[in-house]
This record gives sequence, C-alpha cells and structure tokens, in this order.
Amino acid sequence: MEDAYVLQLSGHKFHDLYLCFCGYAKCEPLHSFGPAVRPNYILHYILEGTGRYYVGDTQYTLQAGQGFLIEPEIQTFYQADQEDPWTYLWVGFDGNHAREYLKDLGINSRQLIFRCGHAAELKQLVIRMLKNNTSSTTNQFLLQSLLFSFFSILAQDIDVVSAESANEENLYIRRALEYIHNNYSNGIKISEIAEYVCIDRSYLYTLFRKNLNLSPQDYLANYRITRAAELLTLTDLPVGGVALSCGYRDPLVFSKAFKQKRGSTPSQYRKKNRKDANEHLQAHKDILETI
Repeated sequence: MEDAYVLQLSGHKFHDLYLCFCGYAKCEPLHSFGPAVRPNYILHYILEGTGRYYVGDTQYTLQAGQGFLIEPEIQTFYQADQEDPWTYLWVGFDGNHAREYLKDLGINSRQLIFRCGHAAELKQLVIRMLKNNTSSTTNQFLLQSLLFSFFSILAQDIDVVSAESANEENLYIRRALEYIHNNYSNGIKISEIAEYVCIDRSYLYTLFRKNLNLSPQDYLANYRITRAAELLTLTDLPVGGVALSCGYRDPLVFSKAFKQKRGSTPSQYRKKNRKDANEHLQAHKDILETI
C-alpha cells in the first residue's frame, strides 16, 4: 500500500509538452506497481528510502536523489524496499516534443536513470501541481509553467546513468513487445509474434517466462486490459469503443475479461476510479500543506 496524493488530468490545452498526471507517495514496505505499461512518459524522483525498478530483465536499485524514466508502451515494474521503503514523486507527461525535451536532459531508452540534487525544489513544484486541480484556463497555464520549471530544475545538474548493453535475449523480448504494442488492437496470434521475432513459439514462451514471469498470451491479455483501464479513466470513449480499441470485437467478452482482471465491469471501474481519485484529492488537500 501507499499513502498517495494524485492529480489526473483528462484534457490538455498545449501540444508540444503537457502534463497528464502527477503525484506524491510515501510507500509501505514492498509496495509495488506493475508489471504494467503506460501510454505516456513518466519521471519518478525518489525523495527518501530505496527501491527497485525493473525494465525487461534489467534491474536498477535506486535511492534518494535518483530518478527513473518510464517510457510509453514499455512494460515496467517497481517496488519499495522492505527495510527502507521509498517516498517518491512523479510527473506524467506527453506531447509532440516530449522525447526531444527528454533528450535535451540526456534521458532516453538507453539512459533511464538519473541523479538530481534539487529534491526540495522538485517536491515543491509537484505539491503546487497537486493543489491546482481545477480545469480553469488559469490553472492550465499554471500547470504548464510548473511542468517546464520541473524540466528546468532537472537540467541544472542532472547526472544520467547509462544502462548496460542489451543481450540477444533482450532483443527478442523487445521485438516481441514491440509487435504486441503495435498490434494489440488487432486479433493477433502468438504464432505471429514468434514469426515476427524469427524464433519458434516454444522458445518465445520460454523467454517470456524467464524474463517477464508471464506467458506471451498472458502478457498480451494483461496489456490489453491495462490499456483498456487507461482509456476508461482518461477518455470518454463508450465501453464498446474501448473494447474495439483494445482488440476485443465482442464487448461482452471484453467485459468478462476486464472483470476477471480488475474485479469490476468496465463501467463500474470508470465510475469508481474517477470518483475515488476526486474524493481522495479533496480529502487530502489540506494535508498537502504539511508534506
């Protein structure tokens, strides 16, 4: 579990770079998130404690003063340490120039980990974001300025840590995930994924079990439901439209699969998730003053 404060935005006024969500969390021991994929970029920054971040079969052990990038459509998993669980903040963002701005900081798919010594400034920016949770024009401009300030502070003294070169198994996994992420909305088969990667189906299964602890079929199903949950939360697409967007031609089959994974129907999930997010932020708005 975690004591979290979250701001989630459903629309944006800007296009080159814009805030999608942000948050602050003090995690319980071994609290984890994932394995999951996200549609946007996310920068996490650790304020206290330690934890681990997993991308494929690469593990990073991180501590206060460090941060990590989550890229769109890439499966990740992260977990707080048992003895010294981390407290972190995060900003989720996207835009036509998001990748370019990250490149300016030296952060990319091969350099996901960074250090920055301006913890207090980054924390205060996210607290201000959380407090300005209305969709007024004034707040949209304010949130935009705070996001650029976040990047500006990182740029002052960021130190990027290079990742190790990928091995052959990592290449097969990455290509398989690439195919799933680009084609999950279609009726793809595991044999097609194996053919794309140029290995046989049984070896693909072995690699997925070894590196992701999931079969290719389970990964595809989890990915579709994860994307469906994001669409239900962040868009107003009808349930049938969400189903089609995530590779389900039959809305009833989709609803059954979604309920099996998430414990509620798509409509129930959308209503509860939006209601809980608003209530949680309002209930803890005063507490933000003491963080």
